Amino acid sequence: MNIAIIGGTEFTADVLETTSAEYFEHTSLAAKMVAVADPDPEAPGMVMARRLGLLTVQDYSELFDPCYGIELIIILSPDQELFYQVLDSKPHTVRIMSYQAFRLFWESITNEANKLRERTQEIEAILDGIQDFILVITPDMTIVEVNTAFLDQMGFTRLEVIGHKCYEVFQHINRQCQCTEHEDIVCPLQEVIDSREMRQRIFPRVNQEGKVVYIEVTIYPIWEQDGSLSKFIEISRDVTKREKEDEEINRRLEQLVEERTQELKNRQEQLLHQDKMASLGKLSASVVHEINNPISGILNLTLLMKRITGSGALTEQDLKDFTRYLGLMETETRRISRITSNLLSFSRETKLETAALNLNSLLEDLLFLNSNFLKISGVQVKKDFDPLLPNIIGDGEQLKQVFMNLISNAAEAMEGTQGGTLHVATSHDRNKVTAMIQDTGVGIPESTIPRLFDPFFSTKAKGKGVGLGLSVAYGIIQQHCGSIYVTSNPGQGTSIRVCLPLKQPKDRYH
Repeated sequence: MNIAIIGGTEFTADVLETTSAEYFEHTSLAAKMVAVADPDPEAPGMVMARRLGLLTVQDYSELFDPCYGIELIIILSPDQELFYQVLDSKPHTVRIMSYQAFRLFWESITNEANKLRERTQEIEAILDGIQDFILVITPDMTIVEVNTAFLDQMGFTRLEVIGHKCYEVFQHINRQCQCTEHEDIVCPLQEVIDSREMRQRIFPRVNQEGKVVYIEVTIYPIWEQDGSLSKFIEISRDVTKREKEDEEINRRLEQLVEERTQELKNRQEQLLHQDKMASLGKLSASVVHEINNPISGILNLTLLMKRITGSGALTEQDLKDFTRYLGLMETETRRISRITSNLLSFSRETKLETAALNLNSLLEDLLFLNSNFLKISGVQVKKDFDPLLPNIIGDGEQLKQVFMNLISNAAEAMEGTQGGTLHVATSHDRNKVTAMIQDTGVGIPESTIPRLFDPFFSTKAKGKGVGLGLSVAYGIIQQHCGSIYVTSNPGQGTSIRVCLPLKQPKDRYH
């Protein structure tokens, strides 16, 4: 609809300026001001009309010319006579609005516009008073509103932000941020679109000075009634100081942990060294004690034989005594040899000769070798061998020594119980095979179990063992990357489980 105004007053100039504003230009109403008529060409309304490029005429009757297509004339002069003149002379196709009617509508609209403007100013003042950054972004990533805190702290002007794409401002790139695992830059807006929910993350952004700052961003999507996305409201804050403080705290903690770990490592090495020296001293004392006894016996017998030979001719009884003395000296010498041999095994100096072997066969051989001894001792043997037991890689002779010691110890534990049952069983799982040697002997006190594998520790009667059997067994099992476990109840018996891995480490024996 083409509208013309008659009367070039200040009021007309005000109406023309207001209706030419962006808000009215984009309204959906199909109406526009096209002309102004006033006898005075310098009247304020006429001047404003020319500035806006509208038609101006001094005789309002020219507005009736059909070539202008005027459909509505608004009288903006309070002169009531003028209204009636126009009303009487206008074509019937042109409608007319009086000054009073237009003034009524105009003041009503102006009041509402003023209220809206005041409300807008209040909201802008509130947003500008908030220290957090607030931006309004359209679905095509264009920034359409921003508050003062963002501009001040990020160093931008409104012209550098409003109307620009968010990735141009924040990342200084000319394409949308990619939201993939392989991209360094993640688009938070795309995350909100995908999830249709609010998202909060911390991002690095580049400010106007080119410095990287860390921003904690919370993005809220605004949806239209039809489900389409209307806008994003982004509320963010500069957390660079906090992030750097966190990084500094983490750095100090890591440094503190590293220093503390090094201290503990040094302390552990000191304790290990002290423990090693204490064990070495204890072992040395035990070795000296065990070897000194037979050596003292050999020395005494040597001195005795020397004294007898120096006292005169030897009698037949002397020769018999010498034979007995030599037998004792041989026994003591073999004892020393056995002690040194066990010490060698305990110190793991013996090199393993590995091959594939089956624990069932090994245990069968050992039980056969000990069958007479077990029978004399009244021990019954119960065997539960796993028929599908896989082979392992190990030193057969060394493992025979291990299980020979365990079977012998079990049999000796049942000597004072009028027989008993020796239960030997094997089993396997995905990673290991297990052999169990269980007796119904006297059992072992709980306080003694931790010392069972100590060198020269023995619960047997004096002369029946030097206390190296289980120590040697422990060393051999360790060489095979295995484990050995002891459970016992005094008066009920003892069970020892030996676990050996199905696969040895590749460089274990190199």
